[in-house]
Amino acid sequence: MAVTEREMIGWCETLLAGRGAAPDLTLADYIRAIPGMAQLDRLPSGTPVLVRGDVDAKPGEKIGDGDIRLRSMVDTLKFGQQRGWKQIIFGHIGRKPEGSLAKVAKRLGELLECDVPLIGEWLDESGVTIFPAAAKQVADAKPGAVLMLENTRKYKIETALWKASPADLPTLAPKLAKLANEFAEKLAKHYVFEAFSAGSLDVSSVVVPAAMEHAVLGEYVSEEFSGPVMRCLDSQLVIFSGLKIDKLDDLEAMISRGKIIRVISAGSLAMALLKALAQLEGREFNIGTAEDPANKDEPYYIPPHRVEQAKRMIVEGTKKGIKFYLPVDFVIQDGSVVEKLKPGDQQLDIGPKTSELFEFAVGEFMELDGAVAFYNGVFGKFEDPKFAEGTRRFIGQLKRMTENLVEVYVGGGEGGAAIEKYGEDNWATHIFTAGGTVLNALGVQPVPYLVALRAAAEKAS
Repeated sequence: MAVTEREMIGWCETLLAGRGAAPDLTLADYIRAIPGMAQLDRLPSGTPVLVRGDVDAKPGEKIGDGDIRLRSMVDTLKFGQQRGWKQIIFGHIGRKPEGSLAKVAKRLGELLECDVPLIGEWLDESGVTIFPAAAKQVADAKPGAVLMLENTRKYKIETALWKASPADLPTLAPKLAKLANEFAEKLAKHYVFEAFSAGSLDVSSVVVPAAMEHAVLGEYVSEEFSGPVMRCLDSQLVIFSGLKIDKLDDLEAMISRGKIIRVISAGSLAMALLKALAQLEGREFNIGTAEDPANKDEPYYIPPHRVEQAKRMIVEGTKKGIKFYLPVDFVIQDGSVVEKLKPGDQQLDIGPKTSELFEFAVGEFMELDGAVAFYNGVFGKFEDPKFAEGTRRFIGQLKRMTENLVEVYVGGGEGGAAIEKYGEDNWATHIFTAGGTVLNALGVQPVPYLVALRAAAEKAS
C-alpha cells in the first residue's frame, strides 16, 4: 500500500494537529480502532514483519538488570517466532546519533534464546533508500529469525517531524513518503508497534505505518492501554511533580476530565500553583530563581503565562471541590530548609513540614472507597542525596496506600526510578515502563503513535 507525497502531507498534517485533528476522540476510541496481533495470525511462515520495538534500554550484566522494556517485547516476539515470521526490530537508543543498539541486540537474544544479528548500515540517507545489503540480509534470513536495525536516530530523517510545522510538509513529504515506501518494498509490509515509551514524533513510529498493509499494536502495548492506562483515567488523586513546566498542560487536562478530587504537587508545577494561589489571594509570594527572566532558557523557569494557566486551574478545581496540597517549606541550593523563598533561591526538594502535609493528605484520601491514585515525577533533584529525602519519604506513602487497598499507578521515568531505588515493585498496583506516554494518554494531546496507527487502520479498511 504505497503512500503518495500528497497522502503523506495529509498524514503529517493530522499528526502535527494533535488533538485539533479529532477533538472528540477519546483514548478508548483510538484503542478500539487499532487492530491487535490477531490480525496477523494467518501470515505464512517466512513472512517478514517489522517490529517497532521498545529498544531504548541500558542492559546490565544479567537478565533483569536494565532491560524491563526489552522484556516487555518478549511475548510479541515469541508470537512471531512461533509462526515462523522473520521479524525486523527497529527503534532508537537515547538521543545521540552515535548511540548503538549492539548491547540491546545481545540482551534481546539472551531473552529469546536465539541470535539477534544487528544490521549496522541500513539507510542511504542521500537518496532515502534502504541499502541492498540490508534488504538481502532480511531476505536471506530463515523463518523464525529475529534481526535488529541499528539506532534509527543515527539518520537525521528519523527526527524530521520533531520541530516541523505544516509549512514544512511540502518539502518533507517526498522524503518521508519515499522512506515509508522503501520499508514496505525492501523490508516488510506488515508492522507491529511494541514500543510503549516511544511517544515522540519519530518517523519510525508515525510515518512508516503509512505504507504498511497491516499496522497493529503489540501484545504489551495493547494490554497497557486497555488495562492500566484506562484505569488511570479514573484517578481521584494525582501526585504530580517534576522540572518540566509543560506538564501543567497534562494536569489541567486531568482536572478538566472531572474525576480528580485531590492534587498533591511539588517541583516546578507546585511553584506555578503557589504563585498563582498567592496572586488570587492578593498576597506576594516569591518563587526564587524560577521567576527570574534572566533564567528564561533554564528548564525550571516559569513564565507569567504559566502562572495565569495555574490560576485558571485553581479556580476551576476549587469550583469542582478539588483540594490542592502544595509545599509549605523547601530545601534550597545550600541544603537548608526555608518557608519563604528569596529571589536568589532555587527550591530543590520539599521540606519536612511538606512531607507531613502530604502524609496527612494521603491518610485523608485513603478513607474513600474504590480509591485510585496516580503518581508521576519526583519531588526534587533526587539523584543528589542532599535533595532526595522528600521523594524517599513519600515513596513509603505508596506502600501505605497499596496496603490499604488504594489502586496506585506509577508513571515510568523518574517516578519508576524512585520506587525502584527506595521501595519495592509490590508497593504499587502497576508501574509503567514510560512516564511521558502515560501523560500523553491522560493529558491534553493524543499519543502520536496511536494517531498514526489509527490512520493506518482507516487506510487499510
